[in-house]
Amino acid sequence: MVRSLNLKKAKRKNKKKKEDPSSSSIPSMPTRVWQPGVDKLEDGEELQCDPSAYNSLHGFHVGWPCLSFDILGDKLGMNRTEFPHTVYMVAGTQAEKAAFNSIGLFKITNVSGKRRDVVPKTLVNGGDDMEDGEDESSDSDEESDDGDSKIPNVQVRRVAHHGCVNRIRAMPQKPQVCVSWSDSGHVQVWDLSSHLNALVESETEGKDGTSPVLTQAPAANFAGHKDEGYAIDWSHATAGRLLSGDCKGMIHLWEPTSDKWAVDPIPFAGHAASVEDLQWSPAEDNVFASCSVDGNVAIWDIRRGKSAVLSFKAHNADVNVISWNRLASCMLASGSDDGTFSIRDLRLIKDGDAVVAHFEYHKHPITSIEWSAHEASTLAVSSGDNQLTIWDLSLEKDEEEEAEFRAQTKEEVNTPLDLPPQLLFVHQGQKDLKELHWHNQIPGMIISTAADGFNILMPYNIQNTLPSDLAA
Repeated sequence: MVRSLNLKKAKRKNKKKKEDPSSSSIPSMPTRVWQPGVDKLEDGEELQCDPSAYNSLHGFHVGWPCLSFDILGDKLGMNRTEFPHTVYMVAGTQAEKAAFNSIGLFKITNVSGKRRDVVPKTLVNGGDDMEDGEDESSDSDEESDDGDSKIPNVQVRRVAHHGCVNRIRAMPQKPQVCVSWSDSGHVQVWDLSSHLNALVESETEGKDGTSPVLTQAPAANFAGHKDEGYAIDWSHATAGRLLSGDCKGMIHLWEPTSDKWAVDPIPFAGHAASVEDLQWSPAEDNVFASCSVDGNVAIWDIRRGKSAVLSFKAHNADVNVISWNRLASCMLASGSDDGTFSIRDLRLIKDGDAVVAHFEYHKHPITSIEWSAHEASTLAVSSGDNQLTIWDLSLEKDEEEEAEFRAQTKEEVNTPLDLPPQLLFVHQGQKDLKELHWHNQIPGMIISTAADGFNILMPYNIQNTLPSDLAA
């Protein structure tokens, strides 16, 4: 098992002396992994990103912070592994004034990178099977050893949105149709077909993220919630079916009609505080889960009235986010305001011991949690501690394996010993992380958003091809 972190601690170098080979430079101390909340920077030290920890890493800004977004399904193929990649996504802004906000539809091309081996070939082959100068990775573009040499191209089309976008989600079956939760208390559905088509067909439309804000009426607008909210989710089983939950604890069901949506005016009620997140079951068409500031997770069946069929205490603080595993539908993950996150096997709920994993690694609120679309045991988590972590629940500590790996590597392995064995990767460098999503069509790719912009990352030790049973 190989565990990776993306920041290392090093002596700050004198850049002026570095540029002059005739002058002496300040000796640098050996680099070591940085542990957030544990390590402290001393005088003359700085944090540096370790690019060798990634197959791909890019960051970009789009003006106002976009604290919610969604990745759009496209027609470019499934299980894409060859660089460069193209990505489509939709995001909503959190602007200074209500009238400044917009929904942005983004096309990001030329996402470059290289596929690195999780265990270098020199270790696997004993160093005898490689020609001199042969790289330890499979390159698909020309890049320097310091990381990706090519900068992605960002194109955007913007649509005016009154009020900050609390959350935005694209319909799985029709990614050009999106729903937004506004801080004005309105839930609106948008048909962005014309904008998406313009981006698909053009290489210059909204180039470099600059685009005028266009005016368009929403396809549907619901003002029946008594307060603003954050929780929304499209059904993967029934195209157009939608849920929206508000800060008063009420959940409304949207059913698609011939050209609009019919919203049930009678809400699902049962939470004692704000509904923070909603997820449709991946296995049962009429079942969904909700989580709340009241610390509970509830399971609902729309055929069985407006009350929850099951409710349980999930955390001792607000439950901010949930994620239902689409590859193992009995598993539900939840993240709390106290920094903990848990995984439950819903088959064991009635026995009262459904928690199969509970982690206290993060010390600030969990802001996003999502299972991988390609590995049933893998999930990603973001937190207010400015960390994005990736976990594999199938891993257990194997001291013999780690000792063998340390013996094989020529360089010193200085991974902290007190990290949970399930922790695969720690990504840092973004400020005030809010949301993350795995790309369903590009294995191993995660996009995250924060107050200071977006990151596209592909950690080198995360599965970047589909398992054989899924690929078939």
